[in-house]
Amino acid sequence: MRNITPGFTFRRLWILPLLFVVAVVIVCLNSYFTVSAGNVAVKLRLGKLIGAYGEGVHYKIPFIDSVEKFSVRIKKDSFDTEAFSKDLQTVGLTLAVNHRILPNTVESIYRNLGPEYTNTILKPMVEEWTKAVIAKYSADSLIANRVEVARELNEILKAKMAEKEVIVSDIAITNFEFSKQFLKAVEEKQIAEQEAKRATNLVEKVKKEAEQKILQAEAEAKSLRLQREVVSDNLIKLRQVEAQLKAIDKWDGRMPTYMAGNQMPFVMVH
Repeated sequence: MRNITPGFTFRRLWILPLLFVVAVVIVCLNSYFTVSAGNVAVKLRLGKLIGAYGEGVHYKIPFIDSVEKFSVRIKKDSFDTEAFSKDLQTVGLTLAVNHRILPNTVESIYRNLGPEYTNTILKPMVEEWTKAVIAKYSADSLIANRVEVARELNEILKAKMAEKEVIVSDIAITNFEFSKQFLKAVEEKQIAEQEAKRATNLVEKVKKEAEQKILQAEAEAKSLRLQREVVSDNLIKLRQVEAQLKAIDKWDGRMPTYMAGNQMPFVMVH
């Protein structure tokens, strides 16, 4: 018969209470869960939805109940997608979508959409309606109408996701990408438009210069015509009188001297 020493029995009895304490601690730690600010949680009991819980500490049955947590803060997700423009150009887009869920809809969202609703519902919805909106615009008008495209997408997604109880607060187009062939065609078109504009400006400049010369010639012709009209008999007589007055102003008061035998006076200059 095997002998059991007292020391061995004591050690084995000491382990049992320790194991019990550890088990109690584990059970206690799994008997509650906490929900931090900005989050909500749903509790499941063997896969069945029990309810939703807000911020704070809540009880659960250890190893039977499980918890799924959701953020109710505004989240920003970026989606890359492709679409075809009205003129059948391939357009790559990056869209930034701000969205959130409300605490009072978390149970419904969990049942109908699941915890991964961003990938299962939001992303496909963004891709679908982006294609529909982009198809209304030609490729070269998309950049100029970027704000309008984003506004239209925002209105559509707000309405569609509201039906799913997801709140879309804003959507922005952060990037447009076009094929190299299209970008080259756009560049060539811009160069042609610039050259045409320069040619138009040159024509306008020459036209204005010609108009200025015509106006100047007309003004000169009008001036000459007015001068001819002013030169009359009265003006000639006036000029003669002015000449006589100038001669009188120059006379020194001496009478002219006549030479004998001459009928015409000979004025001696002193």
